[in-house]
Amino acid sequence: MPDYSRIAVLDIGKTNAKVVVLDSQTGTEIAAAKTANTVVRSGIYPHYDIDGLWAFALDALKSFATAPGFDAISITTHGASAALIGADGKLAMPVLDYEHEYLQEIREAYSALRPPFEETYSPRQSMGLNVGAQLHYQKTAFPREFAKVATIVTYPQYWAARLTGVTANELTSLGCHTDLWNPKAGEYSSLVDTLGVRDLMAPIHSAFEALGPVLPEIARGIEIAADIPVYCGIHDSNASLLPHLVARQAPFAVVSTGTWVVNFGVGGDLTHLDPKRDALANVDAYGRAVPSSRFMGGREFEILSTEIGSVPPEDVAAALGPVVAGNLMLLPNVATGSGPFPGRQGRWLNADRASPAERYAAMCLYLALMTEACFGLIGAKGPVIVEGPFALNETYLKVLAALTGRDVIALPGSTGTSQGAALLTGIRPTPGPERRFTPAAIAGLKNYRHTWHAAME
Repeated sequence: MPDYSRIAVLDIGKTNAKVVVLDSQTGTEIAAAKTANTVVRSGIYPHYDIDGLWAFALDALKSFATAPGFDAISITTHGASAALIGADGKLAMPVLDYEHEYLQEIREAYSALRPPFEETYSPRQSMGLNVGAQLHYQKTAFPREFAKVATIVTYPQYWAARLTGVTANELTSLGCHTDLWNPKAGEYSSLVDTLGVRDLMAPIHSAFEALGPVLPEIARGIEIAADIPVYCGIHDSNASLLPHLVARQAPFAVVSTGTWVVNFGVGGDLTHLDPKRDALANVDAYGRAVPSSRFMGGREFEILSTEIGSVPPEDVAAALGPVVAGNLMLLPNVATGSGPFPGRQGRWLNADRASPAERYAAMCLYLALMTEACFGLIGAKGPVIVEGPFALNETYLKVLAALTGRDVIALPGSTGTSQGAALLTGIRPTPGPERRFTPAAIAGLKNYRHTWHAAME
């Protein structure tokens, strides 16, 4: 097994992209660069600014080449995206923004084509959240452009191909509600033949595999050694899950927070997943199906916190009791189109005279109630590990522990996706600082929860 001292990770989330360097002995982030992940609205459809992201990645890698330096590169990106590559190795079509919604007739045609949930464990999603829907749209609406496609790769592996020249697909991205994968059989679903794209799909490689060294011309341009290996890469929520698969015994739950709140019930229930409530199976880095559920909680937090404004944490904590007592609450959904309560439009109750601190506390209650509802859909048991930005939200964490009656372990210093991607290189996971929230009674919370659910009936 190679012995790397520092790992560079290209980490492309839906909202932001970053390049970080992690120390393999401590797991700490010793260098970082960040940029917004913008959507380009011109062209045949909204798409990611691939040229801008590539320039950012190369600039960051070059700036880190000497100090602190790195001896391997790994990759993680958001899911629900694929890259369509031409025979010349360049993009044959732009990388479609998964939040683009298609015409009704295209959506209906795709719904008639897609396999049943029992085959893919992938629910029908809005917009382009099923990669199969994207491919159908691109092939149907733009047949001339699609005819130039020679290879289809999942999104982390597109960046690996840019760096190494080696095209690949990988299971965590194929198994991320694409409709293209059959998790139980461990093979492509019937949809790849229905769409006529089987021959276009790049070979499947393990996330843990080094695809090759950085291409010589790129290595020269960013001033690194010619033998720096690039690992295949992994879907970002699965990257957050990976350190816990290595270090913990099932059952446990992982809450991976970013734009999405993705909940993994390791050791949970696959047999009762409800596709109408955004419950599904993800596929972990070892190829195993993991019951999962999700809602767009990070996007909702961003919207709400912008409306409410900045509030000191101590003021939020002080407001929690009065908010619970007064049934000041937010009902689903702030971001529509996904989550355990689909088709609902968010609204406030008893909030006419609420202060910013009270609204903020109610937002934390809302996010915790949504997370708990997601747990119920996947049979999640055992301790709860919270990764990402929500691990810094103490009110959310306390409420979640109280609602579930289980220990909540927050990893506030963690760059969970980057650390998980670094593990693909074979380094050992390094436990970071954590905060443990044991269940503590919150007066009136049980009745508040009942009222919240009843208000949706």
